[in-house]
Amino acid sequence: MNQDILNQFSNHLFWDVDKAHLNLSQHKAQIIFKVVEFGFLSDWELIKRLYSKEEIVEVVTNLRSLDKRTHAYLSLVLNIDKTKFRCYSQQQSSPNFWNC
Repeated sequence: MNQDILNQFSNHLFWDVDKAHLNLSQHKAQIIFKVVEFGFLSDWELIKRLYSKEEIVEVVTNLRSLDKRTHAYLSLVLNIDKTKFRCYSQQQSSPNFWNC
């Protein structure tokens, strides 16, 4: 069952790990992070079916970094104030080269 669900995600999301060793509950933060940062809308719909809104909110608000667009999107879609995100309050002192 676990493997069937993981195979539904876009292939590019887990290029660096062996999907056979991923566990939906143990690696929840890693899966959610990869989907919100690099996934397609179909991947987003899949995590919304797999995890509760509270679980997604807990993970994304505790991420150390998010690009500005993803941060704004998550704030809007999940109805969370931008200042509640860890990445907002602990921004890097030198911005990332690619972060527009």
